[in-house]
Amino acid sequence: MKKKRLKYVNPKILERGEKMAKKLKVKTNRSAAKRFKITANGKILCKRSGKSHLLRKKNRKRKRRLGQYKELFKGFYSHIKECIPYKF
Repeated sequence: MKKKRLKYVNPKILERGEKMAKKLKVKTNRSAAKRFKITANGKILCKRSGKSHLLRKKNRKRKRRLGQYKELFKGFYSHIKECIPYKF
């Protein structure tokens, strides 16, 4: 029976003569984790831009809409999944 090979093996561990190296954990991008929410169905939501300044000339309906979340474009899903690996 063959042993599974790991993608990355730390050379220092191999020098010590240990049999198997542990797989490294992937770090979460903290800025992405704060900006995006993942729903139960796997959709990625983000806040709308445009509600930080110059609010005097925007009407109430527009400002209310800008406060809501919107679904992210599907083309960005793969990049966000790399940034937030443990939320999926």
